[in-house]
Amino acid sequence: MKYILALDQGTTSSRALLVNHAGQICGVRQQEFPQIFPRTGWVEHDPTDILNSQLTVTRDLINKICNPDDEIIGLGITNQRETVIVWNKHTGNPVYNAIVWQCQRSAEYCNFLRDNDYTETIHRKTGLVVDAYFSGPKIKWILDNIKGARQAAEQGDLLFGTVDSWLIWNLTGGKYHITDYSNASRTMLFNINTLTWDEELLELMKIPAAMLPEVHSSSMIYGHTEQAILGRSIPISAILGDQQAALFGNLCLEPGTVKNTYGTGAFLLMNTGNRPFFSQDGLLTTIAWQINKETIYALEGTIFMAGATIQWLRDNLGLIKDAAESETLAASVEDSAGVYFVPAFQGLGTPYWNMETTALISGLTRGAQRAHIVRAALEAIAYRTNDVLSVMQHDTEMDLNDMLVDGGAAMNNFLLQFQADISNLSIIRPQNIESTAMGIAFAAGLAVGFWENSDELRTIKQQTRVFTPQMTANKRNTLYQGWQNAVKRCL
Repeated sequence: MKYILALDQGTTSSRALLVNHAGQICGVRQQEFPQIFPRTGWVEHDPTDILNSQLTVTRDLINKICNPDDEIIGLGITNQRETVIVWNKHTGNPVYNAIVWQCQRSAEYCNFLRDNDYTETIHRKTGLVVDAYFSGPKIKWILDNIKGARQAAEQGDLLFGTVDSWLIWNLTGGKYHITDYSNASRTMLFNINTLTWDEELLELMKIPAAMLPEVHSSSMIYGHTEQAILGRSIPISAILGDQQAALFGNLCLEPGTVKNTYGTGAFLLMNTGNRPFFSQDGLLTTIAWQINKETIYALEGTIFMAGATIQWLRDNLGLIKDAAESETLAASVEDSAGVYFVPAFQGLGTPYWNMETTALISGLTRGAQRAHIVRAALEAIAYRTNDVLSVMQHDTEMDLNDMLVDGGAAMNNFLLQFQADISNLSIIRPQNIESTAMGIAFAAGLAVGFWENSDELRTIKQQTRVFTPQMTANKRNTLYQGWQNAVKRCL
């Protein structure tokens, strides 16, 4: 057998998958790792937990699924984006925990940038808004706050990387310090027009250029894994940020195609072709991928809390035993009884971009039960998605008829039906919702000739389920107006 190995390093777990030429997933291994919350609004990971969990599942998958004569002809890495790791290039030791994309510790510095009129410059160069979500301010925080870090960085002893860079550096025994265009475009340091690290922004944030990885195509052979690490020397042949990988995995390869991933957060991306489209309504302009020297851009709406909201109901309030119970409870009541849940635990992303606001549950009465709160939480994910869809259609002047979906929470039938109803769109869920892993497998396979081109990828068919709108326009408008009022209270 011949396989592509897909490493999917996410916010709460690391996964490894083997994909065959028919596009079938032949094996999956997954391991969760600890989340660290040192202070309110701060989120960290131990970089060694990220690495060790990824190595554990990858080795186990290879050892349990592959025969000695099976061939793994390519390895792709897709990763949680914006998360920052800084390590010593001589010892390989991180100087601090990974600062996760959800972390709000650099909000004060971002307010400084806004107050001093850097917003338009940063948006024009990077396609991003000024927000603690992105990597640059997180790097600056480490250099400013960890003893000896700035001096070591200025001496050329420290390296910065998003999670893909950290994994590749370790998988290759420190030979390669690289990233791809999709991940670079999420740092708030990369000029998406010139496709280079931006000297003005590096100077603004006082980040030495020597820390930064080399930026390469999203699909090519960069190097090989060390034999001793995985037991095989495997070509590393693709890198994509997780949401760009999901866009590719859903085969949203033409301008105007849209997908939404319901993961820890929710991320709605539209392929905009080979030119960047700069939003006036709070959408992000990002690089989707670069393959065969063609750079494809996307518009993105970012929702910080999606599946993590359901996790909060389970772990913090104990309202549900598991995520699947949320669907049963939500369907057990006719409506949310006027309860609205705005899950602004890490602030609000697109289109509000408010870093300071916190979560809110409104409309509670004596008649409210746990089923109403759980239903309101699921509805909130759909409402926030509709916020993004509304500005995306307004910005692009495009009327969308349907949306592809993936991610763990996309298995919730109640959520997808409510999404179809509140957004008045057909929601298309493929049978295989592993779009992120499939996207990086496709990109890795193209680089090594496993698949010839995107036309061959389109021949890999799978069944889908379509959720169509059932709600009246009057009810839709009334419910969404109630949501908008709840957001106003939250803000």
